[in-house]
Amino acid sequence: MKNNYIFLLSLFLLMNCSSKEEEIYAPIPYTLEIPTLFADQLIAPIIPANNPLTEEGISLGKKLFFDKILSGNNTQSCASCHDPQKAFTDNQQFSDGINGNSGKRNAMPLFNLAWNFDERFAWDGKEFSLENQAFEPVSNPIEMHADWQTVAKKLQADVEYPDLFLQAFGTSKIDSTLVTKAIAQFERTLISGNSKFDKYLQGKATLTLQEQNGFDVFMDEAKGDCFHCHGSDNNPLWTDNKFHNNGLDATFLDLGLGKVTGDPSDNGKFKSPSIRNLAFTAPYMHDGRFATLEEVINHYSEGLKRSSTIDPLMKNINKGGVQLSTQDKADLKAFLLALSDDEFINNADFKE
Repeated sequence: MKNNYIFLLSLFLLMNCSSKEEEIYAPIPYTLEIPTLFADQLIAPIIPANNPLTEEGISLGKKLFFDKILSGNNTQSCASCHDPQKAFTDNQQFSDGINGNSGKRNAMPLFNLAWNFDERFAWDGKEFSLENQAFEPVSNPIEMHADWQTVAKKLQADVEYPDLFLQAFGTSKIDSTLVTKAIAQFERTLISGNSKFDKYLQGKATLTLQEQNGFDVFMDEAKGDCFHCHGSDNNPLWTDNKFHNNGLDATFLDLGLGKVTGDPSDNGKFKSPSIRNLAFTAPYMHDGRFATLEEVINHYSEGLKRSSTIDPLMKNINKGGVQLSTQDKADLKAFLLALSDDEFINNADFKE
């Protein structure tokens, strides 16, 4: 009888603690601050139903993003290759992993990720969600080279993390799924929408004559013809979020999307990056081959190379490119730089 009483009392206390725990640690919903131009274009962010934004989840994700505990030898964090001061890239052609090994792709800048409408991430589109994208670098042998079970154990043994996971997700049991969910929540808050050109479109700034001429070159199909892949004043993302072969190579050492899909017609195709924040994100292209914007512009002007999967939008392939004048090139560069957002790289909410 006494044993039954003790059992029932223990069960009652356990259930009572559990219900109180859930009540105490109900996370606070978080609403993204949508830039005016995004809202004007009725562009809504994509937030997964199974990973809603919360203040606790975002705070935890930020802490994890900057914590070197995620790497195999505790020497690198996500921020090692995605530095807030560099629009969340690292200005290296190829990033070095914890063992000094280099990859073959340039570290993509991170911003406006909540508006990636095809939900394919990475240069080759291999990841189908932001959560999945956050999963791979931790275990990649040439990046952070860690074992997820070991990472979970390290986090579980930490004096702070179990409580933070409890507050964010209602459980103190840590696993890779919850780690990547938290990181993805933080990454969805990395919003850039306040460049000089954004302010110009809102009547809050004036373009120089060169910047205005550069925008005209960008939009002119007989000149730059850039807007098909990289958006316009009616597309504040400044990318179509699609995959293109933009004439970098006649033959492919890196198949890009083709390696992921297995479709030869996708060989040499890579994701169109946003042209926001180009002042901070050199070098350029999936392999960082171009150190300067001048090199990028020269490529599209006279450096296109034909291949079997060249994008139809590269309409001037027979001439090697769009053949811009020296003045047009300088003007185009001035416009592109006007899409850089100083407030974004200096936002204290995004720093460690």
